[in-house]
Amino acid sequence: MKLISEDSRHVAASVRWKPYAAAAVAVAAAATAGSVAVDADSAWYRSLCKPAWQPPPWAFGAVWTPLYASIAFAAGHALGRTQGREKARLAASFGTNLALNAGWTSLFFRQRSPRAALAGTLLLDLSNAELIRRTARTDPVAARTLLPYAAWCLFATALNISLTRRNP
Repeated sequence: MKLISEDSRHVAASVRWKPYAAAAVAVAAAATAGSVAVDADSAWYRSLCKPAWQPPPWAFGAVWTPLYASIAFAAGHALGRTQGREKARLAASFGTNLALNAGWTSLFFRQRSPRAALAGTLLLDLSNAELIRRTARTDPVAARTLLPYAAWCLFATALNISLTRRNP
C-alpha cells in the first residue's frame, strides 16, 4: 500500500525533470541542425585566409559539447523556476537563441557568406545578452551558467570579423 505522500513526491520529482528534458531536446535539435550545415573540409572553407589565432578544427567540437550541455542545464533550471507569462517569454528567448545559434552555420557554410554570418553572430550576441538578463531576473545560477557560452560567442564574433576582413 502506497501512502499519498509517496505518490505526490514521485509526481513532483517527475515534474521537476520535464523542463530539463525539454531543454535537452531543444538544444540537441539546435546542435544537430547546426552541425549538419558545417563543412570544414570544403574547398571553399579551406581556401579562406584565416587568422593565426583561429583554434584548430577539433577544438570547436571540444568547446561546443560542454557549452550545449550548459545551455540545456540553464534552460531547464530557469524554466523549472518560472511560471506563466515569464516562463513563456523565457522559453521564447531560449528558442530564439537556439535558432540563431543553429542558423549561423547555414549562413557561413551553406551560403558561404562570412558577411551574412557576421550579421547572424551579432544577432546571437544580442540574443545572449537578452537571454542572460531575462534569466538572471528569475534564476541567477542559470544566468551565470550561460556566461561561458556568451563569452565563446563573442570570441566567435571576433573570429568572424577577422574572416570577413581577410576574405572580402
